[in-house]
Amino acid sequence: MPSSLKLRLGIMMFFQYIVWGAWYVTINTYLTTTLHFTGTQAGAVFSTVSIASLLSPFFVGLVADRYFATERVMAVLYALSALLMYFVTRATTFGEVYPLMLAFCLCYFPTVALTNSLGMQNVKDPGTEFPPIRLMGTLSWILVGLAIGYLGAEATTLPFWITAGASVIMAIVSLTLLPHTPPKPSTRAFSLGTALGLDALVMLKKPAFLTFVLSSLAACIPITFYYSFANAYLTEVGVKGSAAVQTLGQVAEVAMMLAMPFIFRHVNVRRIVLIGLVCWIARYLLLAFGNAGSGMWMFYLAILLHGASYDFFFMTGQLYTDQEAPPHLRNTAQGLITFATYGVGMLAGSLLSGGAVDYFTRTVNGVATRDWYSFWLSSVAMTVVILLPVAFWFRTRARIQPKAA
Repeated sequence: MPSSLKLRLGIMMFFQYIVWGAWYVTINTYLTTTLHFTGTQAGAVFSTVSIASLLSPFFVGLVADRYFATERVMAVLYALSALLMYFVTRATTFGEVYPLMLAFCLCYFPTVALTNSLGMQNVKDPGTEFPPIRLMGTLSWILVGLAIGYLGAEATTLPFWITAGASVIMAIVSLTLLPHTPPKPSTRAFSLGTALGLDALVMLKKPAFLTFVLSSLAACIPITFYYSFANAYLTEVGVKGSAAVQTLGQVAEVAMMLAMPFIFRHVNVRRIVLIGLVCWIARYLLLAFGNAGSGMWMFYLAILLHGASYDFFFMTGQLYTDQEAPPHLRNTAQGLITFATYGVGMLAGSLLSGGAVDYFTRTVNGVATRDWYSFWLSSVAMTVVILLPVAFWFRTRARIQPKAA
């Protein structure tokens, strides 16, 4: 692959994950601390990510697969994302924030599948060439997290302004730097099932892939407990610059991403996924027993486990899905796995995590005290329940392989 193309795809991933990383880690801190939303309200706002993942990827993936070039679809979505995020900076009530975040997520989150698909379609060997490109997104996530933590802006609107600006840049990048990626030719007649993006469901006839999708869906429920409230938890227990501290997870992800091509050559998909789930269990335990004093090392270790936790689960899943999908369904297949993980699984996790925060909160004399220990142990219990059937039922020796020449 030409180095100029690698650079352009790397720039795409860099700004793509600024758009996401600027607000995703700290939004519930802002909602609960500054706007004084309840845990249930904050969880509902966070669930807009999952609702968008349920409703939009199939349709947009189909549009990019069948009718319009991927980069042009992306440009329109980023422009709308920038406008909507501007309005979020001015919203102060649940009735205002929720619909604006839902509309933003409906525009932005289809681009997660589209950038992955565009990147994988334009490289010869996704298992070797895609991880370094995706690494640029991790680096940008680190930089924006460090900036927000350094400025102490976790509970302000600054993250939303950064998101709006990066969305404008991505709209420009999509139209000027990205390779033209037209829809794949198809000889099949139009059908309602195609219009709804249901073509990708044919992949679920493979028992191993079906098990993988269902286990990914279930595992994303406790995973969302971390994504929704880890920053709020660390801030509440006294960790200074919590957003910056959490970027250690992306530092670990950089190291892990560089190691992924070697891991793919020697470890099959099943073992990678199982190791990823074990890492999630360890993270929750460390968060449950850690503290901002003598137990701060537990927080550091829990955050550093993000490298294996994320890459062994999400990036491996994206590559496995791309490998299993027929060429004409790759965008739609990425939509399928996004639907299962960021959609169904994280929607349930967002709603349950918000309810769990309120359930483990006691108010005495107007002062709310949260039982974070029990909150994190509930995540441990759920992940253990998920791990056992995955160990028995996810039967595949598949490995991430280079594309055929």
